[in-house]
Amino acid sequence: MKIVTAEFQISNSQPQRCPATNLPEYAFIGRSNVGKSSLINMLTGRKALAKTSATPGKTLLINHFIVNGAWYIVDLPGYGYAKRSKAQQQQLRKLIEGYILTRRQLTNLFVLIDSRHDPQRIDLEFIHWLGESGVPFSLVFTKADKNSRTAVRRNVDKFLNTLRQEWEELPPYFITSSTAQTGRDELLDYIDNINKEVAEQQSV
Repeated sequence: MKIVTAEFQISNSQPQRCPATNLPEYAFIGRSNVGKSSLINMLTGRKALAKTSATPGKTLLINHFIVNGAWYIVDLPGYGYAKRSKAQQQQLRKLIEGYILTRRQLTNLFVLIDSRHDPQRIDLEFIHWLGESGVPFSLVFTKADKNSRTAVRRNVDKFLNTLRQEWEELPPYFITSSTAQTGRDELLDYIDNINKEVAEQQSV
């Protein structure tokens, strides 16, 4: 898929204020500082579409970006940032869960996992909740350029093997590096194929 246009459309703090369209939405979420904004910028080929920050937990709103006038990338707040107050954590959890569970346009949720680390409990618990809630999702292992290829593969396999203890069938997964552009074509092709399936279903 070729990205011709990618534009910011709206930020908001309530799922019911998201764009009133029938266009497919692909949301991105992960622990704070997992490289979400960098990945969105890499996918769209726009250096500053999603604002990156060295400060974890910067995204506090639901951000919609319209791509090729045909589908949305949705940047969700990161989870697991401990320095927020309990009230802020509860507010963000309500925002995230509200979007994921009620947004009918949500076509696929990409859960970002830092490939440099062993499986983190907070990621595993979040994925478990997605499974229980019946949410369609895929895994995106980020920052593959920060480790050797062998170390990345080892960490990815360790994560997938941990999931196999509970899951009969694993979700689709991708290994990416925003710096090296790794995984860009695979992710965009995946989205393109889903868009085609959605279009076929809507035409029936």
